[in-house]
Amino acid sequence: MYLKKIIASGFKSFADKIVIDFDAGISGIVGPNGSGKSNVVDAVRWVLGEQSVKSLRGDGNMTDVIFSGSKSRKGMNIASVTLIFDNSDKYLNMDYTEVSIKRRVYRDGTNEYFLNNERCRLKDITDILLDSGIA
Repeated sequence: MYLKKIIASGFKSFADKIVIDFDAGISGIVGPNGSGKSNVVDAVRWVLGEQSVKSLRGDGNMTDVIFSGSKSRKGMNIASVTLIFDNSDKYLNMDYTEVSIKRRVYRDGTNEYFLNNERCRLKDITDILLDSGIA
């Protein structure tokens, strides 16, 4: 099992939809200061259930992770991040060769979790990841 893809939209500095593909093996994210490298790490932690806004370098509440706008762009009303894992080795105890975990937060503070595009609870995701060593 390995992280195959990250898809983010409206999360922190990612106003536009980004897709980062990873091949099996070692991958690195390189860029200048302020380019959003640490936001990729924050996105992974957030999807896997991080509840501390301070751990995600936010100030007050979870809506701090939503893109707040810039001089040339309006702020967003939703942040969404999806992690897609290759599960062809059945490392996760699921009958899928790909497992997607998605989290959304809306401007009103509502959080949603999805497992393979089906709405679920954070506990459902945590239960699946507990035995894998990811959680």
